[in-house]
Amino acid sequence: MSWNENCLNALTQADMFEDSGHRTRFKEFLDCFSDKPFFNKGVCKCMYMSAWDEEHFLILLETLSHMTLGKDRDTKDMRELGVSFADETPDDETYIYLLSVSYLDNSDFHLDKNVRLSERTAYVIRRAQEAAAIIDRVA
Repeated sequence: MSWNENCLNALTQADMFEDSGHRTRFKEFLDCFSDKPFFNKGVCKCMYMSAWDEEHFLILLETLSHMTLGKDRDTKDMRELGVSFADETPDDETYIYLLSVSYLDNSDFHLDKNVRLSERTAYVIRRAQEAAAIIDRVA
């Protein structure tokens, strides 16, 4: 089995997809971009989070398409875009972009105890971190 299949199966078995659309969008990301030079587990974690809904799926799809056309070999520009989105986002979704940046940096993500997140944002972050741990274990 390929790494993509192992990853998709591991996330599916752990019931990490919110619905069939989430799983389908994530699989489309893997099918289209996992063979690109910039693909790594950090990008895969961002794909999982962005596949959560159509709006974020389209944002990352555009980003990854530009990276592919530009023959990017790393995620430097993607990271800078994530930081920019985090700075421009007026609500607690900022922390979702910061989580994405931490995935690209392969660094730990910690929220200050004083940060108050909406129920939805807290849920997305918690589930993304659970999925990230699974992705890290895929061989």
